[in-house]
Amino acid sequence: MTSVAQPPAAPAARPAPGPKAAAGAARQRRATLSPGRLAAWVALLLIIVATLAPFLWMLRTALSNNKNLFTDPGSLLPVDFTWGPFERVLGTASTAEAQAEGGSGASLEFWLYLRNSLIVSTVITAGQVFFSAMAAYAFARLHWPGRDTVFFVFLTALMVPPVFVMLPNFVLVKELGLLNTFPGLVAPYVFMTPFAVFFLRQFFLGISREVEDAAKIDGAGHFRIFFRVILPMSSAPIATLCVLTFINAWNEYFWPQLVGQEDGVRVLTVALRAFDSSTPQTGPDWAGLMAASLVAAVPTMLIFLAFGRRIVNSIQFTGVK
Repeated sequence: MTSVAQPPAAPAARPAPGPKAAAGAARQRRATLSPGRLAAWVALLLIIVATLAPFLWMLRTALSNNKNLFTDPGSLLPVDFTWGPFERVLGTASTAEAQAEGGSGASLEFWLYLRNSLIVSTVITAGQVFFSAMAAYAFARLHWPGRDTVFFVFLTALMVPPVFVMLPNFVLVKELGLLNTFPGLVAPYVFMTPFAVFFLRQFFLGISREVEDAAKIDGAGHFRIFFRVILPMSSAPIATLCVLTFINAWNEYFWPQLVGQEDGVRVLTVALRAFDSSTPQTGPDWAGLMAASLVAAVPTMLIFLAFGRRIVNSIQFTGVK
């Protein structure tokens, strides 16, 4: 019998890469280090170094012995490492110990000033967020004559430097007899600010009107809709605004310096000037001043580290650039 030659088998087709393999290949192509990506990373690294350098220098100075600080001014590490500056700030060092390390011996009632800063910042945050939310709801949802014109005029206040209104506010607070009082400290900020109103209005405009219509059908009025519907749905931007407002109030210096001179209402940022004093034998207590600045910045840094991602996401959602 004659055998018939069989044709060679065709090579098996390679299976198409799966979605995971395709995604991996795409990531590998994106990961290729091009000159443009290298320049972008270098620029980002330089920005990070320039941003963190002042804080690292403050930490280096705060951990140095103030008496020996200028013996090695170019050192990147603490000069004669010591916790003395922080002990002087927290009030745990005696006058003799402070002067032995080059301190001025000036006392700082840290816990009193910390309490004052917490009171002022909390009251400003609660009042400003509450009243700004009500104003934002009126601009976003209520219809009344001249609403858009009033909102435009209200927003022009964003272009007015705060220092321009400092003197009129001071005269008003003085005439009301509110100098060296907590009401005088919080008066210019407790009601609302243009930024806070604009920030919340942008979010309120994005809430579906069907939710409000359903509440109106159930007989709810504007106040009930605002407190029972709008505010619970706006918890994320309101929390973000609380964080931003608290940080701004905590870092405020010029206004508390004008109206809060007495120890009973003096806030922590104003109290830092106690370390600017010097004795005839020593210079300024730079180590103590840097330690006090770091301690004063710790609460706001912790808040921002905890809620930083929420702040960025909420700002992007509301369209603020």
